[in-house]
Amino acid sequence: MAYSEALAETMRADLGVEPGLSEKKMFGGLCFLLHGNMVCGVTKDGAMYRPGKEREARALEAGAEPLSFTGRPMGGMVEVDAGAFEDATLRATLTELSLANAASLPPK
Repeated sequence: MAYSEALAETMRADLGVEPGLSEKKMFGGLCFLLHGNMVCGVTKDGAMYRPGKEREARALEAGAEPLSFTGRPMGGMVEVDAGAFEDATLRATLTELSLANAASLPPK
């Protein structure tokens, strides 16, 4: 898998110790899941977050971009490049929104 281990370590630190948190290689990167629901993940040169559709506007206002692997935005998902990922305040906001979204979903 092609993802940045340095970005993954930062994301692990941002997530902290959360019961039900796990890691899984997906989308060509590493994803973090809460009770089986995706929270966020890292790729080779950035990160993606899943704040969900109802929190997506807040994530975009904070500085994230719509996620589009195929050229079409994926609703409820946002991304940041490596430069934006360095912003601890942005990461904290996106992590909080994404953890709240995952916690609102039934466990898988």
